[in-house]
Amino acid sequence: MKGIDSGKVKSNRTLVFKIIGVALPFCLLALLECSLRLLHYGYDLSLFIEYPQDKDYLFLNPDASKRYFINQKNATTGNVEPFRKVKAPGTRRIFVLGESTTIGYPYFHNGSFHRWLQYRLAHTFPEQHFEIVNIALTAVNSYTVLGFAREVVDFQPDAVLIYTGHNEYYGAMGVGSTEQFGGNPALANLLLRLRSLKVMQLGTNLYQELLAMHTADQNDGTRMQRMVAEQEIPFQSDLYLRGVKQFRSNMEQVLDVFERYRVPVFISNLVSNEADLKPFVSFPLKNPRFPEDYKANAILNYNLGKQEYAHGNTQAAHEYFSKARDLDGLRFRAPGEFNNIISQLVKSHPHAHLVETLGIFEAHSTGGIIGKELILEHVHPDLKGYALMSDAFYEALKKAQFIRPETGKELSFTRLQQEMPIPVIDSLAGAYKVANLKRSWPFNVALDQDSVKSETFEERVAFDLAYRRISWENAMDQTYSHYIETKNYREAREIVESLILEQPLDASLYAKSAMLSGQLGEERDALFSFQKAFRLAPSFETARYLFVLLLKMDEPEKAIPYLDYAIRNNASGLNLTPIRALTQEVISLRSGFPTDSANVSVLSRIASAYYKMDNRDGALSYARKVLQLNAHDQAALQLVTMLTRSR
Repeated sequence: MKGIDSGKVKSNRTLVFKIIGVALPFCLLALLECSLRLLHYGYDLSLFIEYPQDKDYLFLNPDASKRYFINQKNATTGNVEPFRKVKAPGTRRIFVLGESTTIGYPYFHNGSFHRWLQYRLAHTFPEQHFEIVNIALTAVNSYTVLGFAREVVDFQPDAVLIYTGHNEYYGAMGVGSTEQFGGNPALANLLLRLRSLKVMQLGTNLYQELLAMHTADQNDGTRMQRMVAEQEIPFQSDLYLRGVKQFRSNMEQVLDVFERYRVPVFISNLVSNEADLKPFVSFPLKNPRFPEDYKANAILNYNLGKQEYAHGNTQAAHEYFSKARDLDGLRFRAPGEFNNIISQLVKSHPHAHLVETLGIFEAHSTGGIIGKELILEHVHPDLKGYALMSDAFYEALKKAQFIRPETGKELSFTRLQQEMPIPVIDSLAGAYKVANLKRSWPFNVALDQDSVKSETFEERVAFDLAYRRISWENAMDQTYSHYIETKNYREAREIVESLILEQPLDASLYAKSAMLSGQLGEERDALFSFQKAFRLAPSFETARYLFVLLLKMDEPEKAIPYLDYAIRNNASGLNLTPIRALTQEVISLRSGFPTDSANVSVLSRIASAYYKMDNRDGALSYARKVLQLNAHDQAALQLVTMLTRSR
């Protein structure tokens, strides 16, 4: 019995030691994790953090991308676009997810498609407030989109816009990237979830230190160059298929996340330069036996496409160019298969909507083949391209009835292109960035080089901006001051309008834009900007500008609310009660217009009322209406003479 008991005790003791042996490393790791947290080691990887300038707002965490990069030197930061912690009633919040095209490279600010969309929505729906928050990053892919999607659903999105796919092979975690680990999407996503642990961050930092010591004497090159591990990924190879599987798996999960929360998601198909970009890597053929074998060569397909295009055979040219893109061994352009995946996934998710950017680009390209007309290098659109992309998203929002513009009040795409405030500084800086990019690997062979100048004031400032000698804010400030000094008020207003898109909650910018519109004699634009300023920060002064403008434009009914506000908040000592009484009189007289619009007496009384409130434009307009009906009316003649002389 004693032998049995001692054997059992020994067995139990062995089991305890085994449990301790297994648990001890985990306990030590937990202790280390707690110690690191107490010491505030590492960084917060939350998607959003509190905005330093206003505690009621959040913005994209500059460290959020560090979860996806092994080498923190490659980690990127995104836009600073604050939004309210507590969504205001009536606000429509739209998040934008994706990569460098989505954030608007090389323009970044108002050239990006979401800013074109933001401007159009603001002018089509002036009474509504849209929060469009772009959380796209450069050098990332579907792993980052998936990670961000899982967090963004907690911040009350009304819709999500997505454009991603070109970085699938070489973006962070891509199968051909130096920043990949895990081998398959499931394991990679598990490791990404663990990256928030301080222990994992410590391990990453130690690895980075060792890597830096090993590569201290090597030329790092551009981020693009540093991110590429596999420069040759043949079509349909194992690595190619792993990239396809990764994209399909991650994007399906992205749409699943939004489907669970019933969030409308608008996902675009992809565009790239096919007509004017030679394949970066074309594999030589081994022992080709038939003429068809030669067509598995990327550069041959590209040249055949050029030949067919020159002969006007656009359908055949399109097929060759598309095949050349898919066969290109250096995978900076998404293969056509990715667009098929996007279409399939949209069909299987009721709350997902396809955005036809590809169709719009092809419709605006010669022969329906996308090239340098709309694409700057390999995948990034020019300003016209970004405008078209915004139109594709706008039309998709309309088709899904997410937005319902009133007939006659919609800002058309033609007007958008004419009015969108993109300062020449931004467009020039983008041109300089792309010209510099084309001189580096791998574009120095595949694309023609651009020449750039830096002679004018705008060119010099843009050059400094492109090469990060000054910040964007500093460039805008310099340019605004220059335009004000030279009395170029139209260009000065464009600078202010571009700042409004960057800081849509700054009432002072709207007021400044309104004043410049007044200088230009563009009263409707001044009215729009003053109304925006008043909604953000009501004040007596803004209300006064508004009721004066509305009376001048013969809209007394709309002037009354601002008059009432000004009377209630009158800090100037002005007696506005008589003006309100006269305004009410005009409203009463105008109420009979449908049946009495040719009544000379009524028109004369309105002219007189406007004159008494010192609304000279209104008085002159109605006096002239009287003279159209009775050219000999002495009171009207006298009023017109007096008002025209005093101008």
